[in-house]
Amino acid sequence: MEIVVIIIMASVGFSFLLKLTCHRLPGAVALSLIAALTVIFSYETATSQSKTQIADWLENPQLMLDTSVWLTIDVAFQIFFCILYAKSLCSPLGRKEKAAYEICLWFPGILIFPVLFASLTALIFSLPGTDFSTIGWGMAAGVLIVMPLLAMGFKWLLPEPEIRIELNFMINLLIAALGIVATVNGRTAATGVDSVEWTALAGVFALLALGFVAGFFHNKYITRETCLKINSLK
Repeated sequence: MEIVVIIIMASVGFSFLLKLTCHRLPGAVALSLIAALTVIFSYETATSQSKTQIADWLENPQLMLDTSVWLTIDVAFQIFFCILYAKSLCSPLGRKEKAAYEICLWFPGILIFPVLFASLTALIFSLPGTDFSTIGWGMAAGVLIVMPLLAMGFKWLLPEPEIRIELNFMINLLIAALGIVATVNGRTAATGVDSVEWTALAGVFALLALGFVAGFFHNKYITRETCLKINSLK
């Protein structure tokens, strides 16, 4: 269970980083400042946590169900942003779409705040004997400085916004899928089996391959031609 939660946390952090690449440097710094302030204002609360208490939280089914609701809302916001951003690359947005786009663009997300809190708590556990305020302010400074630099560096490595937004879209789909796993929390009605249904497994891979091929040709021959026609009309 802890591994699933760690993967979700890493995916949320990476999604936040990808979203920063959609901003210019001042915008990335502004969102990173919000994250840094979250660390500063929560380090005193983080010092009162214990590993046993955190383990009890992860084993609490009701808490995981409540968390899944916030996870679903956050993923919906991020996916909606990806769709609007992708549409803005090909055609101008309407008035309502622009308003929704700006809200989603500057909304840092819900999950990034508990992820920062959990990271701060883990950092405090890993540095026993160190002053708590030093850890809190040090992590806040690291978030404020490193996050915009990582975003600009990633933007330099992948200058195509289409690839970055598609990657962000896929990451959020992964977060949604892992959220379902975390919600179940080991409470499944299915009985484990030792054998593998090779026919069903082959069918799944065939569907994935078919979807990949269809998406590839759709992007190559339809989406790009549509964008070129729209750009030629501008």
